[in-house]
Amino acid sequence: MTVIHDRRPLSRRLVLSRGAALVGAASSGLLLPEIVRAQGNKVKVGFMLPYTGTYAQLGVAIENGVRMAIAEKGGKLGGREIEWVKLDDESNPAKGVENASKLVQADKVDVLIGTVHSGVQMGIQKVARESGVLNIIPNAGVLAATRALCAPNVFRTSFTNSQPTMALGKPMMDKGLKKAVWITW
Repeated sequence: MTVIHDRRPLSRRLVLSRGAALVGAASSGLLLPEIVRAQGNKVKVGFMLPYTGTYAQLGVAIENGVRMAIAEKGGKLGGREIEWVKLDDESNPAKGVENASKLVQADKVDVLIGTVHSGVQMGIQKVARESGVLNIIPNAGVLAATRALCAPNVFRTSFTNSQPTMALGKPMMDKGLKKAVWITW
């Protein structure tokens, strides 16, 4: 297998274009498991995002972005109507597994979109790996989700926490900065 490494710097345009490509693939049904595409029912999409607390605005923005992108593609996934399910993850890692399990087992979602908080994502990751439900990570930057603990049903449309720090770390060390450095974006 040939591995292609994209060395372009991570930009807003690159993140948005890759995110749009993933949503486009999802809206065409390419990412849906065969059993989901074969059924005639609605596709259940579960949002497990923060709707209260510090990250609430991000949760709302992510949901709005997904809904808008799918609406632009005709409002369907793989030609099927969508049923939306929402769950406030409260940015609480202790509830990550419980909340993701509720969406997968009780609500029977086909796609789980979430989340913002990396600790909560680790709970989603466990459930997604065990259940095989399609998981799209729109913001949580935890590296393990798409590296050590990755699964074929897990996709990321955002950064990993290591991307900006790895890119900045070496030049800072080369300049002799050793004590304290403030990094922001």
